[in-house]
Amino acid sequence: MRNLLKTVLQNNPGWFKASLGLAVFISCGLAEGFQNKNAETYVLQYPANFGSRFVIPADNPTTKDGVYLGRLLFYEKALSANNDISCESCHQQRLAFTDGKAFSTGTDGSLTARNSMSLANLLWVRNFFWDGRSPGLEDQARFPLTDPHEMGQSLSESARKLNSTVLYPPLFKKAFGSSVITQDQILKALSQFERTLISAGSDYDKYLAGDYHPTAQQLRGLLLFESAPDPKRGIRGANCTHCHGGVKTFKELFHNNGLDSIASDLGREKITRQSADRARFRVPTLRNIMLTAPYMHDGRLSTIEQVLDHYSEHIVQSPTLSAFLQDISNETGGKNLALTKDEKADLTAFLGMLTDSSFITNPAFSNPHPINHP
Repeated sequence: MRNLLKTVLQNNPGWFKASLGLAVFISCGLAEGFQNKNAETYVLQYPANFGSRFVIPADNPTTKDGVYLGRLLFYEKALSANNDISCESCHQQRLAFTDGKAFSTGTDGSLTARNSMSLANLLWVRNFFWDGRSPGLEDQARFPLTDPHEMGQSLSESARKLNSTVLYPPLFKKAFGSSVITQDQILKALSQFERTLISAGSDYDKYLAGDYHPTAQQLRGLLLFESAPDPKRGIRGANCTHCHGGVKTFKELFHNNGLDSIASDLGREKITRQSADRARFRVPTLRNIMLTAPYMHDGRLSTIEQVLDHYSEHIVQSPTLSAFLQDISNETGGKNLALTKDEKADLTAFLGMLTDSSFITNPAFSNPHPINHP
């Protein structure tokens, strides 16, 4: 398996050397309908084991000028009604693009309805938000920008404010061929930048590449993570890979993970209007999980230890509880997972391998505005 997943990490944070088995490159600069025919393609770089199962819209190819513009906009407070918050306010790089809060504070002082999700590896996500309401990044960006309890400003007003600056019209012209800034271009630029937020430089990645030797505890945790319990055969496991399997540690699934018997948040059901989707939420990536507390869609669990306790002992039955969590146990006839204290410690050690320090320090993802930028 390690040979199949072989990747070789480059010394510079966030980038990878071209090598055997490494780096699939996507070139989108010639997509039909792109306005600026002279724009230089931004080459997305990632290890081959991440795969290329993603879609970049033909009318929004990833270009160097578009990515830089999107990075500026990501940190631009003028996109909020009171010029006081930006996308970065809820998605801080040092926290793997989360904010460390159960609920984020909007420009009107109110709290968001759900926990801020990490933006790592959005390139491979197909349905965005906890309830999967948006089928693409361009559509996703519209919600936080215009929601009255988040950034609270219409896209038309954002375009007007940007058009009135000295900075932005020339940059939009370079990226999109026109200095007249449009609502659609704001969404496209943000999406281009967010597609570049690739996290693939953790110790786990180095291990898969044969360049990191885990501790015995980390290896025990990895084995538990990948194993399903089978007490009759003497196999102990944490049963994690049904939802978090694969090198990216998430699957495009929605699950009720047993937090409540009666859901106060209907989750996916609000979108599909199907009762079978009640309290089902999108499975998030576990990459950088040690940096993204608090956990769950409502941030109710403060530590990774509480998360493991939940899955081990506190799953609550309800009509839509995931089948992957029902009557799964390390004990014969058991009704819960029943992990030991040592097994939880082993799992925590493995999850620490998923922290990508190059991702949270990569200058290509940082705030490009001067310190005194309003």
